[in-house]
Amino acid sequence: MKYILKLSLLALFSISSLFALEKEEIKTVMTKKIDASISIIKQKNLTTQEKGQKIIKIIDEVFDYRKMALLSLGRDAWVSATKEQKKRYLKAFEINLKNSYIDKLSLYTDQKVKIIGLESTFTQKSKKERIQLTSELIGQSKTYKVNYLFYKNRTRGWVIWDINLAGTSVITTTRKQYSGLLKQKSLEEMISEIEAKNKING
Repeated sequence: MKYILKLSLLALFSISSLFALEKEEIKTVMTKKIDASISIIKQKNLTTQEKGQKIIKIIDEVFDYRKMALLSLGRDAWVSATKEQKKRYLKAFEINLKNSYIDKLSLYTDQKVKIIGLESTFTQKSKKERIQLTSELIGQSKTYKVNYLFYKNRTRGWVIWDINLAGTSVITTTRKQYSGLLKQKSLEEMISEIEAKNKING
């Protein structure tokens, strides 16, 4: 499962978008951007770090790092954090997520990504629309279904807030990890641990 999750992260970060992505543009734009990112990954004259940096430059507009960070941490921990801790956590989370992507580039061999289609759902309480982009990560021996979850940000259009692979959510996995850490450490200690990890991987 860990290997599958690593592949899902690779596929997830192989995506970019245009500013203020509209609902009707999601499938077309994502298909083009995935192809462009895969092309970068295949460039043999670039190091893994260089590939990561090139793709990172084109993914920021489509991922809502703040929302992902808040959902991963949980409301109680966020509310209890100081202003300075919140600022440090958001920055550390984003850097850690990007570092994780660069690290996962080494897993890429000849996988291909195929966009399947879009599915629209609505939240039970607020009735806000959510979009799921279904795709497949096709390898030599196995094919994994990778679902990208979008919500409409007021100013940025449709952006990704989670990814789901074979029933496993990246946000849920990270939240469980953080929850476990917070049972053993203070929030300050956890943030410092993420920051230290980022320095090592940076």
